Amino acid sequence: MTAVLETQPAVVTGTTHLPQPAGDAAPAPRSDIGALPAETRFVVWGSRVAALGLTWVVCERLLPLPGVAWFVLVLAGTNLLVLAVATWMTEDAVTVRDRVAQWLVSSGALVVFGALASVVLFVLQRGWGALHHVNFFTTDMTGIGPSDPLDRGGILHAMLGTLIELSIAVAVTLPMGIGTAVFMNEIGGRFARVVRTVVEAMTALPSIVAGLFVYTTWIIALGMPRSGLAAGLAISVMMLPIIARAADVVLRVVPGSLREASLALGASRWKTVWHVVLPTARPGLATALILGVARGAGETSPVLISSGYAPFVHLDPSTGVMTSLPLSIYVNVRSGQDLMIARGFGTAATLLGIVLVLFVVARILARPPGARSGAGRRLVRRLTTTRTARPTRKLTRS
Repeated sequence: MTAVLETQPAVVTGTTHLPQPAGDAAPAPRSDIGALPAETRFVVWGSRVAALGLTWVVCERLLPLPGVAWFVLVLAGTNLLVLAVATWMTEDAVTVRDRVAQWLVSSGALVVFGALASVVLFVLQRGWGALHHVNFFTTDMTGIGPSDPLDRGGILHAMLGTLIELSIAVAVTLPMGIGTAVFMNEIGGRFARVVRTVVEAMTALPSIVAGLFVYTTWIIALGMPRSGLAAGLAISVMMLPIIARAADVVLRVVPGSLREASLALGASRWKTVWHVVLPTARPGLATALILGVARGAGETSPVLISSGYAPFVHLDPSTGVMTSLPLSIYVNVRSGQDLMIARGFGTAATLLGIVLVLFVVARILARPPGARSGAGRRLVRRLTTTRTARPTRKLTRS
């Protein structure tokens, strides 16, 4: 017997349909892939509302726990408990653990953000009496006493001193820190392991030790005067291990295939590092610089030991006493006078603003040159878009 196969011409349509089993129905497509299902949202928000009511019963009716702090603490515990129980009633154990871990991570981020916001708001509130005066940023404390009003005197001397000392510290630590990281990653060897150990040990170096080191070597041994240069060197001792350690971690992330491709094209090791490795790691190196500046901008004891406090503007870092913002905060707050304490909190708010400006500038500089503006982003997008290849003409011989 022969089987007769009947063939029909295939009909080509614009869409392709996959065959579906006869007994199974096709699943309905989800319109919101990134959103949680309705029942999951109900469990989460229902647990929050139930935890809020249970917390009120515990704190107001069952236990003597007055105050906002106790209410927030009990609310966190009851929310976690109710969420775990409600999820366990509808889901499996894996989902319960995932939901609890998600709650813990989110709560930790909320606590960190709340602590940061509370510190910033508290400093701004205590220092607003001095911040809203223009003279606070344009004059120094020459001839100003502890009982003088806030419309007289300012922190111009401390602002200029901080910028000069940080500039000296960055000029010293940036090439040394990145060079140390390049040596540890690109050169390697036994000595590189020793250098990495020393850098990790210097990360936990107390600031007073850095100030004493510069005081004994630069001022006592070499006979140099106490100055802004000595303060900048003391700050650089604190910034160097931070920048070197962070840059070391960043350079490790650079793919080895980039180095191998550069060396295969005939480039030397120095050109590979300078033109391939460092440009690739530039955003991370900018972050390392931010961490170092943030560490150096808040140091008080190295400046106090190596430079000292002066209530007037002094722009020559080689000679003379030069004040910084952290040292000015320390002197104003420890005076005990209410007006001086307000000046200290205003100085602290200014220091927070300077660090924020440095952070924004560093992040802008860390961007690629063609992507720093809207036109640059459009240009990069246009250049990276795949273009349709043009048809090539065939050359025929006549």
